[in-house]
Amino acid sequence: MPVEPPKSILFVCLGNICRSPLAEGVFRHVLAIRGLEHRFQLDSAGTGGWHAGSAPDPRSIEIAARHGIDISSQKARKVLAEDFTRFDLIFGMDRSNVGDLRAVAPQFAQDRIQLFLEFAGNSGREVPDPYYGGPEGFASVYRMILEASEAIATRLEGRVAASESGHASSTT
Repeated sequence: MPVEPPKSILFVCLGNICRSPLAEGVFRHVLAIRGLEHRFQLDSAGTGGWHAGSAPDPRSIEIAARHGIDISSQKARKVLAEDFTRFDLIFGMDRSNVGDLRAVAPQFAQDRIQLFLEFAGNSGREVPDPYYGGPEGFASVYRMILEASEAIATRLEGRVAASESGHASSTT
């Protein structure tokens, strides 16, 4: 029986204003370039709700816009209990995010929670929080997210193709 590819992905950071909205926007862009955007539901959230309802950090909006990606309409929100049922993959941007998610996730959802860069093949690496830094920190985070998004999209593309052909895939 073929392994079903994930249909929904949630990107999570601390406040949902810097890394996770950027990851959602970049990943959506990467999928669109590959013609896969209609196959996945994407969203982002924070482990904390301090910024709920706020737009992404202006520096995240700016770095995304510089690369032709508009994330300005996104609104921050806190992770909800139903997210663990709603999303097939939940990517924490750093180990602290992953730990916070696992602490509140039901047992059945534990394996859905992954460290974003590790899932992309960068074992042990995290996306650092650029909030207290300058523009170069946001540019560096953008590059990390783009590279990881390309790798994950390639990995998931193989699973989509395998599920459509009826063959199992070992890409995940």
